[in-house]
Amino acid sequence: MELRGFWSASQEQPGRRALVDPAGREVTAGELGAAANRLVHGLRARGLTAGDGVAVVLPNSRELLEVLLATMQAGWHYTAINSHLTASEIAYILENSGARAFFAHARYAEVCAEAAAKVGLAADACFAVGGIPGFMPAAGLQAGQPETPPAERLAGQFMQYTSGTTGRPKAVQRAIPQMAPEQMVQAWAPNLARYDVEPGGGRVHLVTSPMYHMASLAFGYLSLHFEHSVVLMDHWDAEEALRLIERHRVNTTHMVPTQFHRLMQLPEAVRARYDVSSLRNVMHAAAPCPVELKKRLFDWWGPVIYEYYGATEGGGAYCSPAEWLAHPGTVGRPWPGAEIRILDDEGADCPPGTVGTVYMKNIMPFEYKGDPDKTNESRRGDLFTVGDVGELDADGFLYLRDRKIDMIISGGVNVYPAEVEAVLLEHPAVGDAAVFGVPHDDWGEEVKAVVESASGAEPGAALAEELLAFCRERLARYKCPRSVDLVAALPRDPNGKLYKRKLRDPYWEGRERSI
Repeated sequence: MELRGFWSASQEQPGRRALVDPAGREVTAGELGAAANRLVHGLRARGLTAGDGVAVVLPNSRELLEVLLATMQAGWHYTAINSHLTASEIAYILENSGARAFFAHARYAEVCAEAAAKVGLAADACFAVGGIPGFMPAAGLQAGQPETPPAERLAGQFMQYTSGTTGRPKAVQRAIPQMAPEQMVQAWAPNLARYDVEPGGGRVHLVTSPMYHMASLAFGYLSLHFEHSVVLMDHWDAEEALRLIERHRVNTTHMVPTQFHRLMQLPEAVRARYDVSSLRNVMHAAAPCPVELKKRLFDWWGPVIYEYYGATEGGGAYCSPAEWLAHPGTVGRPWPGAEIRILDDEGADCPPGTVGTVYMKNIMPFEYKGDPDKTNESRRGDLFTVGDVGELDADGFLYLRDRKIDMIISGGVNVYPAEVEAVLLEHPAVGDAAVFGVPHDDWGEEVKAVVESASGAEPGAALAEELLAFCRERLARYKCPRSVDLVAALPRDPNGKLYKRKLRDPYWEGRERSI
């Protein structure tokens, strides 16, 4: 089937179901397309022109997709802001991005109103879904505007802020492409097609994570252009995900390893209750996935799991189910047009089987907005890195070891926390785990583990000692945690990203790490 893109398809088949919102309400392609068109007309009437920025703090919702579809056919930059940020952090992004329009949900009224006030954003540039003091109703932008496609349509562009580990987040900024929106969709299409996903065919895509993350945003957005129905989750719940897969006969979805782990923690009787045989393409990335966990998922779902490695800045590598089963633990080989190289600290290529810093080819030029030093530090020629370490095997398959900043150097030996975390997660009493380095006077660093116990497990000194013994049976001594702390919950965001610095930094206060 020809890839027409959402805007054309919504004109030709307006009655097709395009969206199921978190409340179960269905929205047709015609309704969604008409709303996006009205938004373009409404925002242009308020002075927005090509190259301007649109920022949103919205939950997964119909309104989010309306703003996104409007932005991407009007030549604007779209900036999705994490709803868990503070008012000061949101204000920084609003100011740094130069947003000319700000959409926020009443769920986040207090921080969004404070953020808009901090940067002096005009009232007629602030739009609320639900009531926010000082904001105009977002629905008012569409009132009285035509449903017809706008004139002088131009492809938009994402301006995504990297989460970072230190300092302020940085915007990955790319120029507005001088092409029609449909041409941009064609350019983006391989980002979905490489996973054997085809347009049309009555397919259904499930969005499991907040769409302020680039992966969930991009896969959901492209699925609309592939004319798939998109089902939105408002927040992650493992059993609810299974219910939605069965209810809507979901074919494609994107998940992260933490969500895989939560699914496998459900009692076997609960997992067996739901029919997930409709799944055809489950894409995942964001963190190293323990090999044993993924093998269990293959046993449950069959050969439908595709892994990839990339970044907001670009990428990357991917592997099919068959490739992963033949090379367990890999994140794949470079996709067409991409390049992966492993370099040492002097910039020389590492031989196969040697761990170094992972560099990727800069396919689509970008810069970190307002930070040329960070832009230059991340590059070597036409290659860039996000600080991950890994190795290539003789066949060119990439194996990630960890992020360089998370690597532990104990007694001059490198310890990769992801490897230790994978072992801990094999223990049935472990619901979640984080491993990092803490200061040690002789070794420089020693290995520390913080564990969230699984439901029904009894936290305490006995469990901590059991976990230490469990590691000693499976890992070389230098890799084993020297202590285990048990906590009620690890600091993760709704997409599963672990804020490890919140656990690690208190130990290093007033001291300097070697990494």
